[in-house]
Amino acid sequence: MALDIARDKMQPTHPLRLGLDISFAEFLYSYSGLEEAVNFVPEASDAINDVSDEESVFLSHQLRLRWNLWDRKNIGHSVDLTAIRTHDSFWEMLVECLMASEGFNTDEPILRDEPSRFTLFPLKYHDIFAYYKKAVNCFWVPEKVKLDDDLDDWAKMSDDERFFISRVLAFFAASDGIVNENLIERFNAEVKLPEARCFYGFQIMMENIHSEMYSLLIDTYISDVVEKNKMFNAIQEFEFIKKKADWALRWIADEKSSFGTRLVAFAAVEGIFFSGSFAAIFWLKSRGLMPGLAQSNELISRDEGLHRDFACVLFKHLNNPPNKKQVYDIIKEAVVIEKEFLVDALPCKMIGMNADRMCEYIEYVADHLLEELDLAPIYKSQNPFSFMSNISLEGKINFFERRVTEYKKVDNSAKDEAMHDFTIDADV
Repeated sequence: MALDIARDKMQPTHPLRLGLDISFAEFLYSYSGLEEAVNFVPEASDAINDVSDEESVFLSHQLRLRWNLWDRKNIGHSVDLTAIRTHDSFWEMLVECLMASEGFNTDEPILRDEPSRFTLFPLKYHDIFAYYKKAVNCFWVPEKVKLDDDLDDWAKMSDDERFFISRVLAFFAASDGIVNENLIERFNAEVKLPEARCFYGFQIMMENIHSEMYSLLIDTYISDVVEKNKMFNAIQEFEFIKKKADWALRWIADEKSSFGTRLVAFAAVEGIFFSGSFAAIFWLKSRGLMPGLAQSNELISRDEGLHRDFACVLFKHLNNPPNKKQVYDIIKEAVVIEKEFLVDALPCKMIGMNADRMCEYIEYVADHLLEELDLAPIYKSQNPFSFMSNISLEGKINFFERRVTEYKKVDNSAKDEAMHDFTIDADV
């Protein structure tokens, strides 16, 4: 029988095999009751009990839709269980159903649990490990960013300019926490490669540094306690920030979409949702304003560009990436939300930026992300901001071969050297 032969070719723990067993058991359960399902696969009764009501309904609905099309073409309107199991096209239909539902990650090497991979060497994925080393080379700490001169500029700014900057910082402060939530709860748990986990572990640390930096910026610029608390609770306080946060949080909670689909979504978060706000801060730098904010923006945008590029590298290692329509839908949705954020909800014209050019820039960044995913661009927009020509998110330069600031990881002052010298001769 075609279905049985195909199942027997897989190990019992194979993700697609398990998905087939559970899905077919669900199908039998919905049409013929639990007894038929258990007769098909012994573990079906336990599997059905472990499946949530929402997932059960989803799988059954998907299978019924596929069955209706397949049944009319191949058998008629009767439910002939023997015919279903022995017919090659049912096997094809069931695989198609699972792939469409994306309820199960199929055979992806980067997600495969390999107990022998508890040691890092010998390296297997050199390109992935190279990104970890790049991330290490870009390490920085908030203490090296000087904010003293920013307060003079802050005092001279208009109310609109201060309003805009404070809300952008509030968005960023919350966003880094959301990115880390996804890394800790989902990606770092799902990806089994030690090379990738090196990167994710370092990224989690850097997202914490970003969060600290944004918190310091808010704490430095905003003196009013009530206003400051609003900034630190931006998702609850500002609907236009909540909308972006909810979009990202939706993907963290998504139990249906494949790893690859969610990987694209968070590449969009770090590659599109951050792009307009980064550009706005660099616009201030081009006017000679807020040097401390500009320095932190250079460092953070460099990091986020690296995080986005790493997602694209992992994407290219997928055996079963999401289809093009899914990727395009995610990118287009992110572009719409980012435009709304910086044109309608928090207009960039408040700091003197042209709204049409901002929209064009967001499209330009989205196209570049698609190209990094080996897909054709949608918008074919050009970069309208000359001051953004050397920013890492655009991929115009190899920012690992030059320093974007004068920052150095090692402070060579005598004081710091004395603090960090190790000795066993000191008096007790």
